[in-house]
Formats: sequence, structure tokens, C-alpha cells
Amino acid sequence: MPTDQPPSLYAAQEPIFPRKVKGVFRTLKWWLMAFTLGIYYLTPWIRWDRGPNLPDQAVLVDMANRRFYFFWIEIWSHEFYFVAGLLIMAGLGLFLFTSALGRVWCGYACPQTVWTDLFILVERWIEGDRNARVRLWHAKWDLRKWRLRLTKWVVWLCIALATGGAWVFYFADAPTLMRDLLTGAAHPAAYITITILTLTTFVFGGFMREQVCIYMCPWPRIQAAMMDPDTITVAYRDWRGEPRGKKRSAETGDCIDCMACVNVCPMGIDIRDGQQMECITCALCIDACDDVMDRIGRPRGLIDYLALSDAEAEQAGAAPRPIWQHVLRPRTLLYTAMWAAIGLGLVYALFIRSDIEMTVSPVRNPTYVLQSDGSVRNIYDVRLRNKLGEDRQFHLSLTSDDILRIALEGQGRELTLTIPADSTILQRVYVTARPQDAAATQASVPLRFWVEDIASGDTASQSTIFNGRDDQ
Repeated sequence: MPTDQPPSLYAAQEPIFPRKVKGVFRTLKWWLMAFTLGIYYLTPWIRWDRGPNLPDQAVLVDMANRRFYFFWIEIWSHEFYFVAGLLIMAGLGLFLFTSALGRVWCGYACPQTVWTDLFILVERWIEGDRNARVRLWHAKWDLRKWRLRLTKWVVWLCIALATGGAWVFYFADAPTLMRDLLTGAAHPAAYITITILTLTTFVFGGFMREQVCIYMCPWPRIQAAMMDPDTITVAYRDWRGEPRGKKRSAETGDCIDCMACVNVCPMGIDIRDGQQMECITCALCIDACDDVMDRIGRPRGLIDYLALSDAEAEQAGAAPRPIWQHVLRPRTLLYTAMWAAIGLGLVYALFIRSDIEMTVSPVRNPTYVLQSDGSVRNIYDVRLRNKLGEDRQFHLSLTSDDILRIALEGQGRELTLTIPADSTILQRVYVTARPQDAAATQASVPLRFWVEDIASGDTASQSTIFNGRDDQ
């Protein structure tokens, strides 16, 4: 009996078994994988001597003390604009590289790509190359299949565990945390974080793979706005390859329909079908096709990095424009200028910032205190910050056009404070105007607090106002 049920919109995942390939771009991807994974796994173990009172981990996100350490740079919580600036630079850099060279980030440096490549490498070592893995996929679950699969999964799980473990080392002293993790003394948050990251790495890199890029990552949809016909991307020269034929003749093009480009693609697409959202421009199809062209005696470049704006000219027999003319165009120059401007601004802000800082907050309740002798007192909370790696003595003072007296809570007229290394203190300060002084009778009088590092002579200041009783 016929039914009017709509067709299913769900399609089961088709397993992809990329074939091993050698070539320039595959070698480049191996080197970038080693470089990026080396940075990720080894960075928390690099030491950097900042003095006896500061952590000696080169890169550390100290959540407890709200600090970020990067070698000789220390970012405090109130300086988050540095982190925001770096994130903006990362976004602009992604726009720049995508508009110039397509999805090179996705193809070479994206964590999903890097770990998927590593997992596929392990899979190939254990189960064999593409044909062997296809046969194993269709084979019944016998002892051999269970042995190969369990071996592969155990290795994947070890890589995933190292990945999750490396992440938490960025947030605590790595040797100490490692000892605590092994002895069971670490905070539960560390174990929970490692477990979550281990499972997500294991699932994303081992099983979901291209599904993450296609369905979970927003960048394939956004990239269309970043690319134009002058973008250098991986493409197939159909005017040279078509019509295809297994045996070359005068009527066929250079493509012999060997499917090598499809069999090496980690996304499972056919680049000969044109530009596709799934393509991450990893260029492995270029290596595979160039190898075939060498064997059949045809020029390389049937599949290549090229700009679509050159297609008509090449098809007519003209030489393509130099790559620099595609890369250096208004859009990429604008992105470069914006990226450089933000970078220079951050560097400038980093070098002009002082090692001492002060903020002043008047106590508003009450606005002023009228004392028994007729003098007027204002109260201020002064926050003093010592960014140096050693204890320093700071001297507090103020300047004003009127005569005002200053005193520190707990210290009276002693205006010198010792600020511990790399720390902040909150000091209550009393400022008083005598009855006969003009400041006592006016609604407000401007004044400026000053703090001086006695050892170095560096100063910082902040302006505020003194509130009088306003006799007018």
C-alpha cells in the first residue's frame, strides 16, 4: 500500500579510508603536524626564571591569582585587552590567509585536522593502507579484527589522554600537577577536564573526523565571504583533463579517471566536481595527481593551487598571472594593515605600561566627615599594584592647589608602604582640610594622588576630587 511519508533527510556516515600518498604537500603537513604538536605538548614544561616569588613556568594561565604568564610577559586580569587584541589578530589573520590562500588553516593547522591526521597515521600503521582497511571494514568480527581494532583504539586513547593532560598543564605548575595526578592528589576539576578532553579527542579524531568539519564547524559556511575568484585554492583544470578516459587518445584529456585524487582525500570528495564546501585545501589530491602525471608522461598541475580568475586565460592558452598579483590585492592589503596596526598597538601598549599602578576610589558614604574641630575629612580607597618580582617601598603623596593633609590608616603620617612582589594591596587614605582652609568650604577641589617607587623613582598618579561642606 503506497504511503505519503516524506523522504528521510538523514544520511548515515560513509566511512572514508584515505590512501597513503607522498609528495610536497604531504611532507609539509607532516612537518607542520610535528611542529604544532611539539608546541602543544612541550610548552608547559619549559621553565622561565622570574625570581623567587613568581612561578617559573614559561607559559602559565594562573587562574587563582588571575594572571597570564608568557615567558617575560605578565598579563594581569585588568589588562585583558591584550588577550582581546590577540584574539582579534587571530581572527584577522584567519580572514587574511583565507582570502589569499583559501582554507590553509583548515588543511594544515586546525587541531581537528592535525589530530585526525595523527589518528589516520596510527590506523594505517596497525590496519594497513586503504585497501586493507576497506577489507577489514567489511570483514566479519573475528579474533583478528577485534585484535586490530582494540590495538588501534588503545593507541588512540593514549594520544587523546596525552592531549587532555597537556591542556591542564597550562593552568598549573606542570611537574607539580603531574605528581598530583599520578598520586591521586590533584583537584577533581583536573581529572574531569582531562576526561572530557580525552573523550572528545578520541571521538572527534577517531570516529567523527570529516563530520566535525562539515557539520559542527561554522568556518566552511563563513569562508565563502572571505574568498573571491582571485583567491589561490585547490582546483582541477577541467579544460585540460576533460574528457576523461582510462586510455589516453587524441579524443581524451589528461585525466585517466584513476580516482587517485578521490582515494587520498580525507574528506571523501572529488575535486574534479569543482569547488565544494567540504574541501579543506589540504592539497593531498595535488600530490596524488602529480604522481600519476609523472607515470603517464604528462605535465604536472592537472590539480593544483590556482586562482579561478585565471581559468579562462589558461583555457585560451595564456600563462596565469603571478601568484603575488593574486595575493597582493586590496582585500588582503586591508586585512594586513588592520592586523599590523593592532599588533603594533599591543606592542606599544606593552612597552609603555608601568611596573607600578594606582587606582583611587573616593568613599561616597558619607561624602565627607565633619570633625569636632571643624575640619573636613574625605576617605579614599587607594589600590597600589607592584608588578615587579621583588618587594618594593612606595611613597604616597598628593598635590593640590589648596592645603590638604594626608594620613594612612594604620600608619598615620608615615606615608611609605612596602608592597610585596607581584601583588596588590588596598590602602585606606584620609585627606583632611582644616576649618580655615578654602578646600573645607568649597563643594569640590581637584587633587591628584601620587605614588613613587623609592628604589627606581618611577611614579604613577590619578586625579580625583576633595568634597568640602560648601558654605555658599
